[in-house]
This record gives sequence, structure tokens and C-alpha cells, in this order.
Amino acid sequence: MGHVLDATATPTPPDAMGAGPGPVRALDPRTRILAAGAFALVTVAIDSLLVLLIPLAMAGVALLAARLPMRQTLKRMVAVDGFILFLVVLLPFSVPGEAAFYLFGWPASWAGIAQAGAIALKANAIVLMLLALVGSMEPTALGHALVRLRVPALLVHLLLFTVRYIAVVDGEYHRQRRAMTMRAFRPGTNWHSLRSLGYLIGMLLVRALERSERILQAMKCRGFTGRLPLLSDMRFRRRDALFAALLLAMLTGLLALDRLHVGAH
Repeated sequence: MGHVLDATATPTPPDAMGAGPGPVRALDPRTRILAAGAFALVTVAIDSLLVLLIPLAMAGVALLAARLPMRQTLKRMVAVDGFILFLVVLLPFSVPGEAAFYLFGWPASWAGIAQAGAIALKANAIVLMLLALVGSMEPTALGHALVRLRVPALLVHLLLFTVRYIAVVDGEYHRQRRAMTMRAFRPGTNWHSLRSLGYLIGMLLVRALERSERILQAMKCRGFTGRLPLLSDMRFRRRDALFAALLLAMLTGLLALDRLHVGAH
């Protein structure tokens, strides 16, 4: 990897989510990104609830092949499901149609239940596939792959620096909290706690700014001029072609099956 991109990367394990060696990791990063994008587009286009179970199963298989830590992955999925929970719960009561049941006098329609189920299945399938193919990728490798795919360099810069400075702010926050704990600070519902938390946020921003300036100086000392030198060798290999052909055939079959199922109903 280039020394400039290494300076912007977060101090993570070989893979961003701690994935071990496996068939997914052996694929070219560009193949993984394009595959995740194609899978998401096809999954969004599917209307049948029964057919949507197939992309969900495909994402589960990809997750197992990526060998991601299950506990951390499930935590991320809970966060995603919590984000769409209100939409899924309220949708049956806001879509007109034949009532399936009543709750406090409000009718929940079958059409709304179907739409809520479709949204839940699509969201979980897409997120699982993204975690398996892209989430298991090191940020530096992701940046190289995006540049190779002709993504604007400014967007890649923004992505890498955002990842880097999130880690910086997180590290400073935990150091400040440890220092407060060593001084016997115990948060509570009082003015002293609110004032102390305000001081924490202020010091966090100041320390993060100082740290970011040191990182920028270190990058300039290593020859950073605002461009990303691409020193990594990315090549499409036979396994990438086989994976792409298999995925393309499966996605085409999904679309055809969805059209047949929708047409039959």
C-alpha cells in the first residue's frame, strides 16, 4: 500500500471488522464493491415477499464466507433494524387497503403489512451483503478500489479522512473519560455533571483538533500533496470472473422469478 493512504487509515486489524481469511477476502476489492452494488439494485427491484427470502439467504451465505465475528455483526444489524423499526411498525396503519386487524380502532391493512415486510427483508439483505463484501474490507483497500473505479478523488479523500478522524475523536473521548473516572467523577442528574460533560465535549474538540494538525504535519512530512499515489496492484483474476458470472446468473434468475411470481398474482 502507498505510504500516504496508510497515514489516513485507521489502526484496525487486517480487515475492518476482524474478518479472517476466506473466499470473500481473496476477491479483488473492486469485484466486491461492484457485486454489493449490483446485489443492492436487484434486491430493491424485487416485489415478491417470497422471492425476497432468496437474497436474504444469499446474504447470509456471504456473511458466513466472509467469516465475520457474529457478535459484532449482530450488534450492527440490531442498530439497523432499530432505525427502520418505527417505519415498519407504522406503515401498516398508513397504507390504505383491506384491514387485517385493528389496534385501538386504527386499521392495519394487508398492503401496509406487505410493504413493511418487504422493506425489512430488503434492508436486512442489503446490509448483510454490504457487511460481508465491503464492511470486511480495510479502509485503505476500499479507498484504492474506489479510485480505481473512477470515483472522484475528493470523495475518496473525504471517506478516508472521515474514517481516520472518527477513530481520533473516539480515542480522545475514551482517554478523557478515563481521566475523569480516575478523579472520581460519577455522572448524575445535577449541574455539576452537566458542567463536567460540557467541559469534556470542549476538551474533546480541542484535543481532536490538535491531534488532526499533528496528523496533517506527519502526512506532509511523508510527501502528501493532496493526491493519492496508487502503489497497490489490483488485478481481476479467474476467481473474480467466476464469482461475477455466478452472481450475475443468480441476480438475473431472481429478477425473472420475481416477475413470474408477481405476474401469477
